[in-house]
Amino acid sequence: MSWQELGCVVHQKLGKFMKLVLGSDHAGFELKNALSAWLLDLGHQIYDVGGFSEERVDYPEFGAELGRVVAAGEAEFGIAVCGSGQGICMAANKIHGIRAALIRTVEDAQLARAHNNANVACFGGRVTDASLAQEAFAVFLSTPFEGGRHADRVAQLNELT
Repeated sequence: MSWQELGCVVHQKLGKFMKLVLGSDHAGFELKNALSAWLLDLGHQIYDVGGFSEERVDYPEFGAELGRVVAAGEAEFGIAVCGSGQGICMAANKIHGIRAALIRTVEDAQLARAHNNANVACFGGRVTDASLAQEAFAVFLSTPFEGGRHADRVAQLNELT
């Protein structure tokens, strides 16, 4: 499926365009920019919290800032990218109300939304190519939270300090 077709599927399922926030360190810069361009082409609003080049920067700053934006309701979802996806995911999860998930497969994306109500998708710029990230994020955006037994677990996560 082409990126345009993926975008059409996402828009048809959602029926709207979204406000999204993206952030990365230097190792995730290229993938973040590819995802940003794709999402802008689809009509979504993008807020980029940085980094803004391939010069070395530290992921905690950008993961935390992205998390603050989502937690404040200024964006509906976030995309965080570092070399492996692990570190920036840990940083985003330090912000109360954030449920950041490391996404390596389309199934990860679907389950993170359906079972965990994830609000930030984390990718590894060194381990995930742009086409997989696009496909996975399209699934992430178009998968609703199932609620039910999962709602109790998400509520427990929200109570953790």
